[in-house]
Amino acid sequence: MSNKAKFTLAGLCALLAAILIVLVLFVDVAPIGPEGTEIGLSHLNEAVHNATGVSMRWYELTDQLGLAAILVAGLFALVGAVQLFRRRSLLKVDREILALGVLFLVVIGLYVFFEIVIVNYRPVIMPDETHVGASFPSSHTMLVCATLGGAMLLLGRYIPGKGLRLALQLLCGAAIVVMVVGRLLSGVHWFTDILGGLLISGALLALFSAFLTAEKERAAQ
Repeated sequence: MSNKAKFTLAGLCALLAAILIVLVLFVDVAPIGPEGTEIGLSHLNEAVHNATGVSMRWYELTDQLGLAAILVAGLFALVGAVQLFRRRSLLKVDREILALGVLFLVVIGLYVFFEIVIVNYRPVIMPDETHVGASFPSSHTMLVCATLGGAMLLLGRYIPGKGLRLALQLLCGAAIVVMVVGRLLSGVHWFTDILGGLLISGALLALFSAFLTAEKERAAQ
């Protein structure tokens, strides 16, 4: 895929995410959530939530996957720290690793932003909370898709063995699928929360992939 196509994909995902936010805020809003919280696209969200129910087992599993994504980000951060120590300059650290760090920080920033600017509330009150919390987008979906997706794109540079590289990429891909499906089945998010997390992470990954392609082209010159 060309970088032009990647930028187009990023823009499309961002546009769809923005449209989804507007729809959730203003379309079919009804007090179907805990404590009478008003939820956008209520008929769609309620139908999916009733069909999947609530499963704390899936919630705990996807929580662990979130920690695994943070661990992967930490491993790349460790590689960057070693490079910084040896090369004595942040500018000499691989730009791809720095870009992955920026990607991770953007995800964290978006998480904080949507905790303050609340689009939707959770369909359940979590066991460790006394009131219903913010729900859109699914931060775990966004974190795992962006971080593990970014790792999949970088493995070709840092894992020389083709077999091991493919195995790790498949493992990351499987973790992403389990996270998306499992977070929905856990019932701690509405369907639109999961979709929002996918669209936002899709936009970020498309931009990250475009950056990696540009870096590869720059290095080949």
